[in-house]
Amino acid sequence: MSTAVVVDSPGRHRLVEHTPRDPGAGEALVRVHAVGICGSDREVYQGNRPEGYVRYPLTPGHEWSGTVEAVGAGVPESLVGRKVVGEGFRNCQVCHRCHAGETTLCTDGYEETGFTQPGAMAATLTLPARLLHVLPDDADLTAAALLEPAACIAAAALKANARPGERVAVVGTGTLGMFAVQFLRAGSPAELLVVGSRRDREELSRRFGATDFRTRDQELPGDFDVVIETAGSADAARTSAALLRRGGRLVLTGIPAPGADGLDPTDLVVRQLEVHTVFGAPPDAWSHTVRVFGAGLLDPVPLVTHELQLAEFSQAIELVGAGDPKVGKVLLRP
Repeated sequence: MSTAVVVDSPGRHRLVEHTPRDPGAGEALVRVHAVGICGSDREVYQGNRPEGYVRYPLTPGHEWSGTVEAVGAGVPESLVGRKVVGEGFRNCQVCHRCHAGETTLCTDGYEETGFTQPGAMAATLTLPARLLHVLPDDADLTAAALLEPAACIAAAALKANARPGERVAVVGTGTLGMFAVQFLRAGSPAELLVVGSRRDREELSRRFGATDFRTRDQELPGDFDVVIETAGSADAARTSAALLRRGGRLVLTGIPAPGADGLDPTDLVVRQLEVHTVFGAPPDAWSHTVRVFGAGLLDPVPLVTHELQLAEFSQAIELVGAGDPKVGKVLLRP
């Protein structure tokens, strides 16, 4: 029997029989290979995702990979059998922000796979085919299930616009931080510093290309051209800003708890810091991610520590929130 996870309300979920939905015009039916769990999924289950950014009951799952099984009218039959990943934001395509390529800022309102629309914690997922990104035929679908968080960091890397020979840094050593290291390393920096709270992440950071590693309680160097923050705390944001030279570029990707103290506006102005933020990934970031992955410059596999069955959803949620340093990326296999 095909199954799906349904979160009826915060703290309440069940495993239900899943019937694939035939693709309509412009849609594709994807057989899900693997789906990742992140902090946002834990927010959905606990009920502390911001208002308007979740709709119950819900099948979660926004980080996924799979194979196209069928397509609807108007979709090329050549997609059938192809390995794919897919964008989550269900943008309208006609507002001025969508036309500018800023689909995560669609003015028609927020809709996203796994949060307000059915997600991939099921045997299959039916979604607009325009959101799909085709992978190479020899792609590792388990690795590809991590391309959604990678695409979010690709958006940050594109905004940072790090140039070869610049001094760059990453604050945070989770999944996003390790992807940031890989993207920045691909740009041939003169120096690549990783700042984290866990010394046990040094080996992996250096494996991905870091030239230096510091914990936040150590003396930190400064005068960096670019810093990407991925830790999701106000302290991490302030640490990131302090690493920069005057006129440096900062990209914030983490989401601190509501009411957190922010950056000092006087410091931002006096040092003329250029600050960007990222929430989700627009199409150009997705295309960049799939291209870099296909070229072998992105290695998600070392980040995966647990693969569980869909029926083990509750255990997976507990693993993600346990704070155990041995827990990295957790995947569910339908």
